[in-house]
Amino acid sequence: MKFKILHDIKGRMRVRVVCEKMSLKEGDILQYYLSAQPAITTAKVYERTKDAVICYTGDRADIIRILRRFSCEKVSVPDHVWQNSGRGENRKYWDQIVEKTLLHMGCRLFLPSPVRNLRIFCMSVKYIRQGVGALLRGRTEVAVLDGAAVAVSLLRQDFKTAGSVMYLLGIGEVLEEWTHKKSVGNLARSMALQISRVWLLEDGKEVLAGTDTVKKGDRVVIHMGNVIPFDGIVSAGSGAVNQASMTGEPLPVPKETGGYVYAGTVLEEGELTVQVKETSGSNKYERIMRMIEESERLKSSVEGNAARLADRLVPYTLLGTALTYLLTRNTTKALAVLMVDFSCALKLAIPISVLSAIREAGTLCITVKGGKFLEKMAEADTILFDKTGTLTKASPVVKEIMPFIQESRENLLRIAACLEEHFPHSMAKAVVRAAQEHGIIHDEMHSRVEYIVAHGISSMVGGCKVIIGSHHFVFEDEGCGVPEGMEEKFRGLPEEYSHLYMAIDGKLAAVICIEDPLREEAAEAVRRLRDAGFGRIVMLTGDSERTAKAIAAKSGVDEYRAEVLPEDKARFVEQEKAAGRRVIMVGDGINDSPALSAADVGIAISDGAQIAREVADITIDADSLSGLVTLKQLSVRLMERVRKNYCCIIGVNSALILLGVGGVIQPTFSALIHNISTLAISLNGMKNLLDSENA
Repeated sequence: MKFKILHDIKGRMRVRVVCEKMSLKEGDILQYYLSAQPAITTAKVYERTKDAVICYTGDRADIIRILRRFSCEKVSVPDHVWQNSGRGENRKYWDQIVEKTLLHMGCRLFLPSPVRNLRIFCMSVKYIRQGVGALLRGRTEVAVLDGAAVAVSLLRQDFKTAGSVMYLLGIGEVLEEWTHKKSVGNLARSMALQISRVWLLEDGKEVLAGTDTVKKGDRVVIHMGNVIPFDGIVSAGSGAVNQASMTGEPLPVPKETGGYVYAGTVLEEGELTVQVKETSGSNKYERIMRMIEESERLKSSVEGNAARLADRLVPYTLLGTALTYLLTRNTTKALAVLMVDFSCALKLAIPISVLSAIREAGTLCITVKGGKFLEKMAEADTILFDKTGTLTKASPVVKEIMPFIQESRENLLRIAACLEEHFPHSMAKAVVRAAQEHGIIHDEMHSRVEYIVAHGISSMVGGCKVIIGSHHFVFEDEGCGVPEGMEEKFRGLPEEYSHLYMAIDGKLAAVICIEDPLREEAAEAVRRLRDAGFGRIVMLTGDSERTAKAIAAKSGVDEYRAEVLPEDKARFVEQEKAAGRRVIMVGDGINDSPALSAADVGIAISDGAQIAREVADITIDADSLSGLVTLKQLSVRLMERVRKNYCCIIGVNSALILLGVGGVIQPTFSALIHNISTLAISLNGMKNLLDSENA
């Protein structure tokens, strides 16, 4: 495929594909190809104009070589690219707006008056029927005003006004539906987790395999805390599955042999072997879309208040119309009140602002599962942090392995990595990564692995019971001891590291020393969060008092709680809420899940445990805690925009009603200004909140 360079500056290039027409599929292929190139930071393909805008780093010649290598036939595109593409949807709604505008203007310019009036009369049936239907159901809502405005215009034989009102109502409906679908689509795509590897059961052994190699009928093993990657039937094991993302059920659902599990749900307890029934993932995406569309969680209270206020104002608008006519006996002035109402602006502008904020958050690598969480974030005054993987780096490093038995460090690390690779925690990942860096192969040597939340792991290796985990788990829960003669070595463990303890047959075998350094931006993020309005910032950790105190001092949090269990974190959240505070909880691990669920807003780190991301209300990018500050700013500006929208809607429409009743402007003109102002406020609500000084 050939390209022509239209515009070229350092780091940015606009090119045009040399072809007669670019299809939607070709646009998606080119978008995927360009986005996958390491040298390209962002790429946007416009299939209608056949253009592509490329932002890149490095040499211009490299981009030209990338373009020369491109061929639609040679690019292998994953299924989820087609399933998650919004290109066709955008084309559909844009075409609807263009079609409605051309048809409206064309009819006014070229159709004879009788034919044009007949067309307007036929179009009006829809709005009048909806208004009458609402009245018959005993409901005075916006449809009543729309139908009344159209009907009165027709009775006055003012077909031009009736046509304009219906055109603007139609455009408003398309814009509202487009913005809603786009926001919900972006949200669903971000929630449809892409899982790259699974534990495949082959000849009785678990083998780590890519999801693209899994076929229908294969059996995969799902360990506790992991997302189920495919639809399937449980062939072995038992557990409790969190299906909230698929079915909306609030409590985990027990699953036994023969039970059906859905892709995208999370195994909270137990272990399952699942025989795969579906591998495409399309049904998962469709269910997420349906769940979001139907879920009341998407609605913030400002959206609900706007809708309720809009419906409550309808009777007053009708009453105002009747009183104006009774007092003035002037149909034109009465119609001025009917033509201008507050309801459609409230119902259109406020939800669009909220959904657009959710969309904007998505572009900033922040996934928000509903408008009400942005509202609560704006109101929040207390924020609680987990330590490991949240305030500290998401990638801790193994610094030392201290043996306490006659066994090599290499073999002790092999055993630890063999157990830890099954579980999604930053400490576990550090152990597995250390084994990889030392070239240690850790085949499945153990029996069934049991994971005890917030404590550790237990299994059998070579006929010996092996446990690995916290000091509390190994020495207090399991009653393990330090080998004789090793007490002094144990007391001299380096204090600057976090410690992971491994015991074999009741005796301490090794202590793995892990460096868990504070994130570089943590102290700055805490300071900025305090400036943004959080009056209380607390760190909660299961780590030792010594480690917690050091991290708290470096990060600048107001206070900390050390050696807390998952239930303690959740209890602390409830205590803060009972004290009248709006509480945000930020965490990344399985042990943070209860607190994330209990908080007013639970925020998970994107590379944390899958169950944490599942139960959280918001997910932020793992690269930087500055996303929390951005989220707070976005939420506050959204609430400011909503308040400004209320003021604009009330001010503009009140002025139009007064001018109409005073006979200064005609109903035709007031209706036009009313609808234009409604669309203008709605379109302003689509603007990015953080890019506009006057948002």
